[in-house]
Amino acid sequence: MRYLKGFYMVMGMFSGIPLPFHLWDTKLLPLMVTTLPLVGVVIGVIWLAAGLALIALNLPVIMTAASLTITPFWLAGFIHLDGYMDTSDALLSRRPHEDKLGILKDPRVGAFAVIMLVLLFLLQFASMFTVAESGRYLALLIAVCVLSRCCSALSILVLRHMPESNYAAMFAQNIGKSHKVFIVAIMLAAVALSYLYAGLAGLVVALAVILGYAAAIRVVYKDFKGIAGDLLGYAMVIGELCGLVALALLQGVELWF
Repeated sequence: MRYLKGFYMVMGMFSGIPLPFHLWDTKLLPLMVTTLPLVGVVIGVIWLAAGLALIALNLPVIMTAASLTITPFWLAGFIHLDGYMDTSDALLSRRPHEDKLGILKDPRVGAFAVIMLVLLFLLQFASMFTVAESGRYLALLIAVCVLSRCCSALSILVLRHMPESNYAAMFAQNIGKSHKVFIVAIMLAAVALSYLYAGLAGLVVALAVILGYAAAIRVVYKDFKGIAGDLLGYAMVIGELCGLVALALLQGVELWF
């Protein structure tokens, strides 16, 4: 029951899916991090269902791709996309550390955020177009959502938090070994199920998400000397994009041969 309450709380905070009532209990904060990957399950299943429905309706591929490009961001309440934009602005400013922190907190949208948003949507749309056109391995969309959130949860528990941000540190309080084991178990299960479902293609997509996230979090962790909510959102968006690009490339290779 405590895990269900923690899951309900994290759904309310990290998804844009309407919930029937509000629930908040500070004692359950560790379970919010632990059950964060399960939010990916919900978003991934809805994303998959939307893809199957749009393909079954035989809509133009370009409309299906556009809808599927927007769907995961909309279901997440655009919260991770916001972090991606803020971090892009700060990271690409190439200014001293203190200036970057100021840019990260600035609510205004800068040129680098717009540029990186356009590049993100171009790559994600192109990937979803290829995936929607072939219609293969759509269930891997669930793995993409789950694995990116597993990586994010582990980052909160393992990496140093920026002193300027109490956001990530708040969720890492009172974390025990069982919480970490639960997250790792979900991560391994997602990789294994991806392999069982799509063979080598599933394994490549799963690894692309993990490696893409790891590369992104390494860059921001080194640059900002810790992690914060916006930085985690940035890494999640990059990780999911890498998974989608890998899925599209694999399908492109299959179609070619």
